[in-house]
Amino acid sequence: MRLPVLPVVVFCVAGLFSSTAIADGETIYNSGCVACHGAGIAGAPRVGDKAAWVHRIAQGTEIIYEHALNGFQGTAGIMPAKGGFTHLSDEEVKAAIDFMIKASK
Repeated sequence: MRLPVLPVVVFCVAGLFSSTAIADGETIYNSGCVACHGAGIAGAPRVGDKAAWVHRIAQGTEIIYEHALNGFQGTAGIMPAKGGFTHLSDEEVKAAIDFMIKASK
């Protein structure tokens, strides 16, 4: 008896897309965000600096997304809309944020 191949293909393709989304956040971060968030320029919280991220993470992901997408000026510094990379989609910015949060917990 032959089993259908389709379920296996669907499972593999679905797994490919979910792991690609995680990789894309890191790739996007490394292609631009690292310029400020790697060195702490203009008050940007450095990725991996748990103390710098703890209060931001506590505000919730939606607030972080809003600040990253629309820009924000706080007491520590300035976040330009999309980090100045206006060619990025909202989903790409969110993927980079998700990567930075995960790396900073």
